[in-house]
Amino acid sequence: MAFNNVYKGKKVLVTGNTGFKGSWLTTWLKMLGADVYGYSLSVPTSPAMFEVDGLQERIHHRFGDIRDREVMNAYVQEVKPDFIFHLAAQAIVSTSYKEPFDTITTNVVGTASVLEAIRNIDWPCTCVLITSDKAYDNVEWIWGYRETDAMGGKDVYSGSKGAAELAIKCYWHSFISKKENIKMGVARAGNVIGGGDWAKDRIIVDCVKAFSKNEVVEIRSPKATRPWQHVLEPLSGYLTLGQYLYESKSENGEAYNFGPRAEQTKTVFELVQDLAKLWGIDPEKAVRLTGNVPFHEATLLKLNCDKALAYLNWHSTLHYEQCIQFIADWYRAYYVDGRKDMFELTCAQIEQYMAAAKAQELKWAL
Repeated sequence: MAFNNVYKGKKVLVTGNTGFKGSWLTTWLKMLGADVYGYSLSVPTSPAMFEVDGLQERIHHRFGDIRDREVMNAYVQEVKPDFIFHLAAQAIVSTSYKEPFDTITTNVVGTASVLEAIRNIDWPCTCVLITSDKAYDNVEWIWGYRETDAMGGKDVYSGSKGAAELAIKCYWHSFISKKENIKMGVARAGNVIGGGDWAKDRIIVDCVKAFSKNEVVEIRSPKATRPWQHVLEPLSGYLTLGQYLYESKSENGEAYNFGPRAEQTKTVFELVQDLAKLWGIDPEKAVRLTGNVPFHEATLLKLNCDKALAYLNWHSTLHYEQCIQFIADWYRAYYVDGRKDMFELTCAQIEQYMAAAKAQELKWAL
């Protein structure tokens, strides 16, 4: 049974559950038999996977601002969750340039609000706080960042994630490490792609919107490389970390990177062309280069995931080709086939992913 069946029958609170990653995590937790509670500010996009998959009818949900410490704390005290996964964040780089104050308060004060709620918990609870690979002080070197490397960031988004990490660190050492009833860990991942994402300024979203209308995709940074990974990859890491903390197999208070195989570092141009082929479009005619880069983006950033392999027996599952196929299948079902209920397809892809992990004898899947 996946994740040693630790989530079955448990109350699991997911902040940011209406977002892209939050919706996939919610679906997976439901499949694992968890009683899922959500807390988020709003449904962030239209369309949104949260609504397309009908998740509002499948879980307990509360709308609220993660920065409101009293409301957040009251909801945690009301639910009394066995697990907390904190994903709520302002996650778009371009938005951080337009709304720097909201980005910093959401990502830093919002995280501190969750930490305050955790500090007040007096029952056994396992907490996984998710930040980002952007939390690292990116100096554009060619090797992967390790969990012990410096936090930081030159742009607002990266800075907000680095600052969130510092908030987690000081709360951990000052308060939470002394609480025997709390297990807590930190997860870092980035460049997540997959079906159900409609966030602004995301390359996959731009592609499927254009392809569904037989239009050309405009890309601004064709040579930028990213270690692309399907959304289920880091989520399997978060769930594994939660399991290991719950079972006291992982040291408390530690951070872990979750990233893809090295071969999955592809350029934006390669990614768009490969997706076009699977959509049935001539890749040579699918792309137009704009050269318009309105804000700074790192051109190279990857993670070293040796610690997750060594201590959690975790590594990524899908090859790049499988990852792109999953994405094309999901969006084609929505845009081309006009499929109304996408929940079943989402569950089927999670089942396929778990079967692939099991075939590789990954411990969490056995």
